[in-house]
Amino acid sequence: MSKKDYYEILGVGKDASKDEIKKAFRQLARKYHPDVNKSTDAPEKFKEVTKAYEVLSDPQKRAQYDQFGEADPNEQQGGFGGFGGQGFGGGDFGGFGDIFDQIFNGGGRRRNPNAPRQGADLQYEMSITFEEAAFGKTTEIRVPKEETCSNCHGTGAKPGTKPESCSHCHGTGQLNTEQNTPFGRIVNRRVCPYCQGTGKIVKDPCRACGGKGKVKVNRKIEVKIPAGIDDGQQIRLSGQGEAGVNGGPTGDLYIVFAVKPHKVFKRDGDNVYLEVPLSFAQVALGDEIEVPTLYGKVKLRIPAGTQTGTNFRLKGKGIKNVRGYGQGDEHVTIRVVTPKHLTEEEKALFRKLEGTKDGAADNENESIFDKMKKKVFKAD
Repeated sequence: MSKKDYYEILGVGKDASKDEIKKAFRQLARKYHPDVNKSTDAPEKFKEVTKAYEVLSDPQKRAQYDQFGEADPNEQQGGFGGFGGQGFGGGDFGGFGDIFDQIFNGGGRRRNPNAPRQGADLQYEMSITFEEAAFGKTTEIRVPKEETCSNCHGTGAKPGTKPESCSHCHGTGQLNTEQNTPFGRIVNRRVCPYCQGTGKIVKDPCRACGGKGKVKVNRKIEVKIPAGIDDGQQIRLSGQGEAGVNGGPTGDLYIVFAVKPHKVFKRDGDNVYLEVPLSFAQVALGDEIEVPTLYGKVKLRIPAGTQTGTNFRLKGKGIKNVRGYGQGDEHVTIRVVTPKHLTEEEKALFRKLEGTKDGAADNENESIFDKMKKKVFKAD
């Protein structure tokens, strides 16, 4: 045992109040308790703060310590029994078992098993089409859930009767088990197995719910899918979850959306992307084509000489932002398609085109394709 000053061990001044001493001990006990701190010096430090608190928390022992110090002739050596040998149970502070119960069991406050509690939240995954995500929709779903029994109004008891207080836990919903350890008396709490933590026993259960106070239903719920919702996003339907406990509020229902891929369109944020295949003649000579959008077909002019990979933007043809922040665009990307199978007539036309001469005198022997190659693969 260290000969350090007890006030120094707890980190308080000699004029510290009882509450300040208690607060300092709780912090240090939580820090060095062997069940929490696995370092090799934790048990020794835990013994130090425990003995310091045992002395300083008791007015008589504290006065004796302030006058004589630790080397009091009446102090019992060994263990934690000094200054009267009361250990964890002595003193007027309620015993160390109670202190440790406060530290490791939420400050000593017992949860009232009969207090109202909110019901559990539920999650439902809804599969929707690309168009439903873009424009929104109102639909209905069926959700399996638990609701308060209308026959017994959630008591679990047969109408005309009431649940009785559990005789094992005396209505607390918890059973305490005391255990003596090298560190003193530890009080462990566990849920009462006789009443399942409710603190009540139903002797004459309701026939509709079997004494549970809840019944399983398959409830029909209306869902308004907001326009612009994206894959993986969710909405919350307040009060559509599981029934509360002891009259507590109902939980919420979260709808998570899984958007099916579209055959033509791809989405990135609020923008829509489309790839359009065109022939060599269309991009070389120019053309006016119809392209699909979410709002119907529109005409798009393709300038002569358009290259593959060229992107055209159709403003406002994308998806409305789900939060109302504007609307996306549609991006059309041109992809030139090289024909794989040609007729003899088509092959002849291409050979003729390959052999076509330009009229300029300085390039008399160059064909159109030769000139294109020079432009693409020109030397640095």
